[in-house]
Amino acid sequence: MHLETDGLILGEQSVGESDRLVTVLTRDEGVLRAFARQAKRVKSAKLSATQLFCYSRLSIYKGRETYIIDDARPIELFFDLRRDLEHLALAQYFCELARSVAPQEAPAGDFLRLLLNAFHFLQKGTKPLFLLKPVVEMRMLSFAGYMPNLVACCECGRYLADPMYFYPARGELACPDCAPRLGGAPMALPPGVLTALRHTVYADFEKLFSFTLPEAGLHALAAASERYVLCTLDRGFQTLTFFHGLAPR
Repeated sequence: MHLETDGLILGEQSVGESDRLVTVLTRDEGVLRAFARQAKRVKSAKLSATQLFCYSRLSIYKGRETYIIDDARPIELFFDLRRDLEHLALAQYFCELARSVAPQEAPAGDFLRLLLNAFHFLQKGTKPLFLLKPVVEMRMLSFAGYMPNLVACCECGRYLADPMYFYPARGELACPDCAPRLGGAPMALPPGVLTALRHTVYADFEKLFSFTLPEAGLHALAAASERYVLCTLDRGFQTLTFFHGLAPR
């Protein structure tokens, strides 16, 4: 069968002298790996449309065990992501995270929309990196079925205290009175950081990237979201390690 869809290239590798094997996040079929034959030839229309970070219109043949890209036309190249190493590293991390949690053989329009918006802000440089990172991490995991419970203290239902304690391994909050009984190693979140963390999970998408925090607050937010990702997925990411080697914490 043939599939007409749009998608974002999350990864690519050479196959022989002229072909590519790409990992693509598609709107209609989620994450899939597909062969793009003759994609590396200079005159091929697939040359730019199947490179990393490109958002493309795709015509894909779905076989019994393989996907083959018959035609690909670029919509947005996001080429400027390569002009700054930190932005490039963060974009690569977002791609690796999507490859890990986005669905396969199922619609993934929410994941695609999230990444396209994040790539837009990354390319334009209009949002801090440590704002984009927790937004993508928390909302992507929420889309994947790992939404934390950030409404109130998991024990007594208290909505706010200074600080509230976040348990990344449990995806829950506790107030100062209840936290000592729970043990563990929670992260203390002041009200502003907690409000931002709640925003990344619960805000309407149109407002998702529209908040501000001082630099220290952004770094605390990013630390909380990252610990939640690593605890929830129980794995590390090479691209995340590379990003931290470039970006000051």
